[in-house]
Amino acid sequence: MKNIRVGVAGMGFIGPVHIEALRRNPGIEVVSILHPDPAEAKAKAESLSIEKYYTDFDELIANDNLDSVHICTPNFLHYEMAKKALEAGLHVVCEKPLSTTIEEAQALVALAKEKGLANCVHFNLRYYPAVRQMKRMRETGELGNIYSIIGSYLQDWLFYETDYNWRLEPSQSGESRAVADIGSHLIDLLEYVTGLKITAVFADFNTVHETRKKPLKPIETYSGKMLKPEDYADMEITTEDYASILLRFDNGNKGVVTVSQVAAGRKNQLKIEIAGSNETVMFNSESPNALWVGHRDRPNQELMRDPALFDAEAAKIINYPGGHNEGFPDTSKQLFKEFYAAVREGKQPEKPSFPTFADGLRELILCERIIESQREEKWVKA
Repeated sequence: MKNIRVGVAGMGFIGPVHIEALRRNPGIEVVSILHPDPAEAKAKAESLSIEKYYTDFDELIANDNLDSVHICTPNFLHYEMAKKALEAGLHVVCEKPLSTTIEEAQALVALAKEKGLANCVHFNLRYYPAVRQMKRMRETGELGNIYSIIGSYLQDWLFYETDYNWRLEPSQSGESRAVADIGSHLIDLLEYVTGLKITAVFADFNTVHETRKKPLKPIETYSGKMLKPEDYADMEITTEDYASILLRFDNGNKGVVTVSQVAAGRKNQLKIEIAGSNETVMFNSESPNALWVGHRDRPNQELMRDPALFDAEAAKIINYPGGHNEGFPDTSKQLFKEFYAAVREGKQPEKPSFPTFADGLRELILCERIIESQREEKWVKA
């Protein structure tokens, strides 16, 4: 079987995560990477045992007979890179958000359809087995009618005013930060698991650190490196550290979500609780191998991740027996397994099991409505 040849653009936190997950899927070969700084590109390539490295995206996609490319760069680069890759006949996996505007995302959806190429947005958190189990419990009727939804995504990596990253700059990340970054994962999961559509939003944002200390030396996401006072410059911050959003769904019921990147002690906690007419289910990504099931008239349950106990569809994304934990790195591995089955077929499936550019467009539309609601302080139809 011929190896699928992949190039990865972007070597911050998430690019190497993609590479590690790709290497865990047989028949996929990462042959080249992209980083804008030549010395850094070389060092990254050597550390990851990758022979080819580039500083120019046009060169990356023009060489090495690539079959697909992964775009793991800052947000403002996503559209142009994805467009060029599709025009070059390459299948594309893009980090969220798909672009920084709805119009650009619409263009990418249309171009991918015109070219017939496999396309994916990296909403990898769908691939926790417990998340898919929740989805199946809803689809089989076990959960019942959905009464309400409560969700949160909490982190602390921007807790201090000295914490800094390109995501804090709208020119690189877009008008929203916490909502567009981690909130997009959460909202995507809500609609994916429940099968409901959000019809209206009411949002309230807060910028805790209105001024931050921007380091004058490079640091990486989650690196935890400390610099001296003279190594910082004051920067005004206009994007949100925190947001709460009220939601209305197309079944007439309601929900609420909260996102924060300044919640001390919460390293990367996504939590979703769905109350149904039969029972309630709750998933916490910091305890990814357990699914809590709540009952009114009998003891509550904790269902442990086990292919012998989960629904057959959920068991498809479990590779180890019960008690052998699987977590965040496994989500990308499982997503790429499904995506590259489509790549081997040479086209996008009619009904993809993985998140697509269309899903990325959906999240951009919802994010835009949330920003509008925050700005105008009113309910906005989604």
